[in-house]
Amino acid sequence: MISQPSRHCTVELQALPSRIGQVRRIISAQLRYWHLDPLIDHAALGVTELLTNVHRHASPDKRCTVDVELLLDRLTVSVQDHDPRLPTVFDADSSSTHGRGLALIAAVSESWGVRPRGGAGKVVWFTLPADPPVVSLSAYPAVYGATTTGPLPKLPEVVIERAATARSAVAG
Repeated sequence: MISQPSRHCTVELQALPSRIGQVRRIISAQLRYWHLDPLIDHAALGVTELLTNVHRHASPDKRCTVDVELLLDRLTVSVQDHDPRLPTVFDADSSSTHGRGLALIAAVSESWGVRPRGGAGKVVWFTLPADPPVVSLSAYPAVYGATTTGPLPKLPEVVIERAATARSAVAG
């Protein structure tokens, strides 16, 4: 028995730098509407990285579809494009500043993956828990008045810097 109906949002677009920011704002607004504010930062980062990959790598065209679905306690964000080539994951030992998008997604999501669409493209997806678990913050420096448990912590500065670098590379 499903105690909560599925919620779904779809955006079709050309993965151009100007559209990536618009889709990020659409996804953020949708999550606010669904009262999933704690997931906005991670979902926006993930969709930005996936759309940036379509912009940089997909051919023959940049058309894609972003799907956001909330089903019970899981938010799934996916980007479908028309390029059948599967992405490669960044090698952590490499000094390259490119190719870190999927590593960022892996770091902030519960799970992620890629599935081919029978030669007609692929779908790259990630999931986030819709009811963020309480985690211990004991690994973070103590702050006056802070507690040791709470919602998922904000992204580390290094992740935010890498995301900003990726966005500026696409915009530039």
